[in-house]
Amino acid sequence: MGSEPRLIEVRKNVLKQNDVIARALREQFRAAEVFVVSLVSGPGTGKTMFLEKTLSVLSQSHRVAALVGDLATENDAVRLARSGAPVKQITTGTLCHLEAAMIQNALAGWDLNHLDFLFIENVGNLVCPSSYDLGENLRVVLISVTEGEDKPLKYPTIFNSADVAVVAKMDLAPAAEFDWHSAYCNIQAVRPGMQVLKLSAKTGDGMQEYLNFLTARREELHTAAAL
Repeated sequence: MGSEPRLIEVRKNVLKQNDVIARALREQFRAAEVFVVSLVSGPGTGKTMFLEKTLSVLSQSHRVAALVGDLATENDAVRLARSGAPVKQITTGTLCHLEAAMIQNALAGWDLNHLDFLFIENVGNLVCPSSYDLGENLRVVLISVTEGEDKPLKYPTIFNSADVAVVAKMDLAPAAEFDWHSAYCNIQAVRPGMQVLKLSAKTGDGMQEYLNFLTARREELHTAAAL
């Protein structure tokens, strides 16, 4: 019992320090006029394929780059590099999430002024990443049709910390007997009014709507900053 208050205090200090670095990152991103998108999801949602398609298409009209978090391997970074965009891997070891200090260190040597979009792919986890601000402008929570419709109800905190939800692998919805209406209602029950996009990175269906959403949000931010 005696160690519990100490554990809580240590956690508060870690989160406080993370927030200090995140605020510095957000100011750095603002000054460079780079729009930062972080992706959070559980393992196996197709997040890397989704990001690979995003980088490949968006790089045709914008300057893009990505930071990728993983516990041990560099497999995702190797895959994403096929898009032609600059990519860096962040290996977290035993940590199940990315922290602002990791982002700050990974950006060393990169000129953010040469970027329009920076994507951050978090470690596959729907619990830990919800507590850590990375200085992003937009947090996207990704679920797939193969995970079932109740993910928002099981992990409400991650949905409450995100700005938009994406339901991926819609090409598999018939085989998975996925109920889109039920999933949408579950998301709205947890986060009323949350925008929800559905797509398939494999077939490309819905991808353009998602990319249009990103570019529109970036323009909104720049317009607001100029006022």
